[in-house]
Amino acid sequence: MTKLLDAPERPVRTGGPAGPTPRVSVARRIRNLLTSPKYGPVTVTAVLFVVIFIVGGVRYRGFFSGQVFLNLLVDNSYLIVLAVGMTFVILTGGIDLSVGAVVALSGMIAASLLQTGWSPAVVIPLILVLTSVLGLLVGLMIHIFKVQPFIATLAAMFLARGLCYVISQSSISITDETFVQLAVTRIPLGGNLSITPSVIIAVVVVAIAVWVLHATRFGRTVYAIGGGEQSGLLMGLPVARTKVLVYVISGFCSGLAGVLFTFYTLSGYPLTAIGTELDAIAAVVIGGTLLTGGYGFVLGSVLGVLVLGVIQTIITFEGTLSSWWTKIFIGALLLVFIILQKVLTARRR
Repeated sequence: MTKLLDAPERPVRTGGPAGPTPRVSVARRIRNLLTSPKYGPVTVTAVLFVVIFIVGGVRYRGFFSGQVFLNLLVDNSYLIVLAVGMTFVILTGGIDLSVGAVVALSGMIAASLLQTGWSPAVVIPLILVLTSVLGLLVGLMIHIFKVQPFIATLAAMFLARGLCYVISQSSISITDETFVQLAVTRIPLGGNLSITPSVIIAVVVVAIAVWVLHATRFGRTVYAIGGGEQSGLLMGLPVARTKVLVYVISGFCSGLAGVLFTFYTLSGYPLTAIGTELDAIAAVVIGGTLLTGGYGFVLGSVLGVLVLGVIQTIITFEGTLSSWWTKIFIGALLLVFIILQKVLTARRR
């Protein structure tokens, strides 16, 4: 009895796990990442880009180099800007079919005004204002008259393409000194690597878009609309204003992409960028943004553009394949990613 009373007290467990907390294995974390409807598609896109680039480097001499990678940005800087604007629209569950025609219209306006002696300092802001106003009109049409985004942007596409032919039915060369200088300027990065001013502009646009979507109330509203417009209204979010503004952003990005494209081609042509709207949509979807909205990242869209660019580069290095094979591969990838999105969203439910 005395021994029992003199025995030291044992600590009493008041709760918590009986042993050390089990750690989630690396394999399980990777599986959770790949099966997540939010991060899964963009992770697959990143892996796909790395794999394709490595395959190109193994197969073709000179492919696996820094300048080849930088050339993906140089050649597709206008498409990156275009995809940024499209990302905003698709995140809300909308679509914009007018962006390719607006790119062409921007080039035609720039070429015609520069030819008559207008200053680039006036022409470029004017283009951005006009294309933003066109986006505003599309957004108001969708909001006020309840027109489906597909129809409203299709009408804007025909309007913009028609205005191209009103300006001129043939190509207009750009000989303005500022545009020519921007077209030929290379910014050295050291080690025989270089980029163009268009790449800098595209990177700035991407950085601003990332900040807007992830650090502002407007960005949170964009995601909320894509997740459920009625829920956004019940939460007191400015749904109507945001739906209109995403088309203004898309119009602005289309105008800026058109300006960057003129730096690349130094001309305006009515048939420019036919089908480019489909490339932008494909890049956004391949980059992991759901067509129904609510999920997606701007950086994912950039990855989508790079995937399209590296496929085109491989076909160029191959030399024996037609450029139409790019469309075939893009179509196949688009189909695969749409199926992947369906599978991941179904699992989430």
